[in-house]
Amino acid sequence: MSTDAATEAVTDTSALRSRVKVRAPELVGRGWLNTGGRALSLADLRGRVVVLDFWTFCCVNCLHVLDELRPVEVQFPDSLTIIGVHSPKFEHEADADALVAAVERYAVHHPVLDDPELVTWKAYAARAWPTLVVLDPEGYVVASMSGEGHGPGLAALVAEIAEEHAAKGTLQPGDDPYVPPPAPDTALRFPGKAIALEDGSVVVSDTANHEVVHLEEDLVTERARWGGAGVLNEPQGVLLATPEVAERLGVDLLVADSVNHQVKGIRFSDGSIHVVAGTGSQLRERTGGGPALEQALSTPWDLAWLGDRLVIAMAGTHQLWAWTPGETLADGRVEVVGGTSNEGLVDGPAPEAWFAQPSGLATSATGDRVWVADSETSALRSVTRAPDGALVVETHVGTGLFDFGHRDGDAGEALLQHPLGVTELPDGSVAVSDTYNGAVRRFDPTTGQVSTLAQGLAEPSDAVVERDPQTGEVRLVVVESAAHRLTRVALPEAAQRVDGPAHRTQRPSTPLPAGEVSLEVTFVPPAGQKLDRRWGDPTRLDVSATPDALLVSGAGRAEGLTRTLVLREGIGSGTLHISVQAAACDGDPETGEVPEHAACHLFQQDWGIPVTLDPTAGATLSLDLRGVRAGD
Repeated sequence: MSTDAATEAVTDTSALRSRVKVRAPELVGRGWLNTGGRALSLADLRGRVVVLDFWTFCCVNCLHVLDELRPVEVQFPDSLTIIGVHSPKFEHEADADALVAAVERYAVHHPVLDDPELVTWKAYAARAWPTLVVLDPEGYVVASMSGEGHGPGLAALVAEIAEEHAAKGTLQPGDDPYVPPPAPDTALRFPGKAIALEDGSVVVSDTANHEVVHLEEDLVTERARWGGAGVLNEPQGVLLATPEVAERLGVDLLVADSVNHQVKGIRFSDGSIHVVAGTGSQLRERTGGGPALEQALSTPWDLAWLGDRLVIAMAGTHQLWAWTPGETLADGRVEVVGGTSNEGLVDGPAPEAWFAQPSGLATSATGDRVWVADSETSALRSVTRAPDGALVVETHVGTGLFDFGHRDGDAGEALLQHPLGVTELPDGSVAVSDTYNGAVRRFDPTTGQVSTLAQGLAEPSDAVVERDPQTGEVRLVVVESAAHRLTRVALPEAAQRVDGPAHRTQRPSTPLPAGEVSLEVTFVPPAGQKLDRRWGDPTRLDVSATPDALLVSGAGRAEGLTRTLVLREGIGSGTLHISVQAAACDGDPETGEVPEHAACHLFQQDWGIPVTLDPTAGATLSLDLRGVRAGD
């Protein structure tokens, strides 16, 4: 089958609609949030369109989808119910209290099923975070969608289903089952990152309050607050501008404004806030560069200086970007400096490296290295400049996307769990805010050893170094994000060695035979949209494997939504890494039937599919980017 024919086969709506209707499995889990204590069943939701959002709170792509769902919820208040199904990746995410905090942290305003054993995840055959499953008012599965970019298409599908079932009399709008939890009452709310100023005061991003706060040395008294809802949106990284930048551009503090997808600057003298980079829209292409104010970004999470450039941890695209300041704010430029956008752990030349949600940055005292907390690979990594000026990525602690734990000792065997912050200590060692282990860990580059400095912290997300004014001893100010506070932690004379268990993300393995396997990704454009083929195939697959030897052939990036893979016999098991994107535009670009103000939409998803070689298994791997299954 040709590439065009194969693509048509998996994007043909009529073929998909001929599938047998599937009754939605019951929603089973440990409990419910945002329902006032009430347990929900599918029978309670009958008569409404239901969207199940399979998510996990570590996943930045899941957070993007939460933002995409918000306007859809508002658009259909009487006919749509969104149910979050929280199916955790990390051990910490299975903690019930941690989930309660995450639901508040990310402003989830719909019911959430706590699914720590992945019971409902497995029942719906979910394969990736995030996944959306649409149910009609009669309780049948209508569609399954993975990844980002589905907001407008989902709204169109909900409208279509609601209209169809209103005509049938099966749409029975009822009360929304969402019950908001009690309002919180703390000065800070899920603070993210901090920096210490020379006078002993601290600046911290008050993330859930959408502000940046300047605190006195007591870490409680407020000197100033900047931002607020509508100005900042879940700010994360904060960093002082260099003296040259401050003088030339008139901004003293740089802020990673994560949900606004911008870097902003704050002027201390008058509190004014200025856009430094980003348009305010989320980057969809995962590539780009050029004038900083004209380039979309994607969830910038932290900032660090490397020479005269500002390195940006672009969590949303699993990359590192850099901002080069100009003579004015309008003259700044941004570019990708590390990461292909593939999600994983690959070292080497920075443009060829793989990251997975880099979330913490710190410049070394020598200024020639940036330490990186690569959260989804539970890794400590760094970027250095080679003699020829090229950037090189190196992993110091961590082994991959699905391995984590709390284990000290040799760096090659040590394990972290979703670290968000990194801080260089005066002796050149590195303190890692090991967020999901509730600990601060230490990596010694000289000895190659990892140890534990402190435990029992509430999701530490960053730390800054300061000296005790009385004793001169070095200590840390730790951002305890889930405790809504900053805490001083003394550095012990002798760090602990913890030999905890190793963990691996538990997901059902897909059996596939050795030899040829057909990979098919289903994508049905939303109603009113068409694939735009005027400049070639608007779909793309990127396939790789861990270990590399699992794939005899079929690896690489190419157009189309189908691929023939050849799996090597004797490997036993491994993981297939599959990235897909598809672009669809309003109307029909090929015929010229395009409405005024037409827009194009990019749909994309990354899968990590655990596979086990089984000679009796079927030789087809089918994945839904956007699969519609309705029909009689």
